[in-house]
Amino acid sequence: MSNQVSIIEPDWSREQPRRWWDPSRQLLRSIRNYQKWKAYGGLVGAVLRRVYVLHYRFWTVVAGTDIQLDSQIAGGLILLHPNGVVIHPTASIGPNCCILQQVTITTRVKIGAHVFIGAGAKVMREVTVGDNAKIGANAVVLCDVPAGATAVGVPARIITSSPSETVPTPEMENLSLEEMANNDATVNPKNPA
Repeated sequence: MSNQVSIIEPDWSREQPRRWWDPSRQLLRSIRNYQKWKAYGGLVGAVLRRVYVLHYRFWTVVAGTDIQLDSQIAGGLILLHPNGVVIHPTASIGPNCCILQQVTITTRVKIGAHVFIGAGAKVMREVTVGDNAKIGANAVVLCDVPAGATAVGVPARIITSSPSETVPTPEMENLSLEEMANNDATVNPKNPA
């Protein structure tokens, strides 16, 4: 079994609750079910939408997030520590992304596929973050981040951008920024972090 995650195909197993008390996954589940029944329409859809609004409100309070029911989030999103995550409803998030705690994504931001966003990062203005990009902890992104690039700092600057760069994997959640930078330096020795 490979740890590789597809860039274009959402990995829905990443969102499946592993137990009942799994706030981030339960929150995503309530959002997905609300959107499903809203699209279904009719009397049954209206009743079940109200049920999932209650689920959503409960899990939003428990998780401490501000993610709207009509958010444009592709499948496979991981919210490791959902506390303080704010996602504007006009922002779009691609498949198989990983977002850590205290992240703010503002209006009309486009996040590509398989993007890793570190704790406390802010993605501001109308920017596009390319596929396989990494945004470091507490970075304030004010400009576009190309595919495969790493952005760090306030305001964020691009420190690496290489198509041969390693793709973020679930194991990266345990890496510090220094370890991530060392990994980038070995992959792209012309641009050490």
